Amino acid sequence: MTEGDSAPVGTRIRAARLARGMTQAMLAEAVGVTRSAVAQWETDRAGQVRGNLTRIASVLGVSVQFLLEGHGGNAPERPENATELALLRLYRACTEDDRAFLLRTATRLARAAEREGGTSH
Repeated sequence: MTEGDSAPVGTRIRAARLARGMTQAMLAEAVGVTRSAVAQWETDRAGQVRGNLTRIASVLGVSVQFLLEGHGGNAPERPENATELALLRLYRACTEDDRAFLLRTATRLARAAEREGGTSH
């Protein structure tokens, strides 16, 4: 998606959710709605998406303006290359406990790389 795109709100919600490695059920629980409600938002069918936008944006780490208009900061990042995409797909396939373990491990590795003089991209 490009900045200021004309995609529907639901498309941006789905993209931001996937970028955070969340399932519809995970987003529903975090926002306090049913998984069915999230599915309806993402397909731009009925639902109370407007009344929940602030909570949705907060959970997804994006701005309300991004969800509504496709710009305004905090757009989800896309993987830079095939390796990042593969890691993201593998992460999404893990259990919640394994995801937490992977995040702790990646954090330690990134900090070690910073201490050694920078990261390699």
